[in-house]
Amino acid sequence: METRGLIAPGIGERQASDAIRDLAADMFGIGRWWHNRIVRAGPNTLQPYQENPPDRVIGADDIAFCDFGPIFEEWEADFGRTFVLGDDPAKIAIREALPVIWHAGREWFETHPDITGDELFAHVVELSREAGWEFGGTIAGHLVGQFPHEKIAGDQAGNYIMPGSGEPMRRTDRTGRVCHWILEVHLVDRDGQIGGFHEELLDIASTTG
Repeated sequence: METRGLIAPGIGERQASDAIRDLAADMFGIGRWWHNRIVRAGPNTLQPYQENPPDRVIGADDIAFCDFGPIFEEWEADFGRTFVLGDDPAKIAIREALPVIWHAGREWFETHPDITGDELFAHVVELSREAGWEFGGTIAGHLVGQFPHEKIAGDQAGNYIMPGSGEPMRRTDRTGRVCHWILEVHLVDRDGQIGGFHEELLDIASTTG
């Protein structure tokens, strides 16, 4: 995405999303996505996943994030990253804070074997606050699995890292498969009208940062 300049000034959010879709098809043969592809820039980065702000053209000194959920051989993936165009220190600060908070959340998950979705959500929100940011999402992640995971997982609240998700995250689903999780961090600066987003697989192997 970066080397091909798909997130660049003058490109619309939907145009960028379509270009990334085509790149994924060319490089990996991806033809299906289990949730809406999202590219958001500028003030649109304040909006959580469930919102649908008007398409916006990326500016020369902008911040943008991507959120994609491709399907690989009937298994769901999910990945989000933030990009800064230009050298605005506030935008750079939010981009740099995202992986730090993400890894701190992952460390908390790893050291608390019986943690619930409710507890991890509260901790990630507190990590964000301590770092000087507002947490912008209503959830801090969700289950992924064999597509579609919602038909396998059971209780709706239990599918998410959110308030009211009281089951241990380390468990099996109704079919006996181990539950796997995406951890996501959405930080916002409402005064500056910017936000950033970072997500990846929480509970398997190492991460890239």
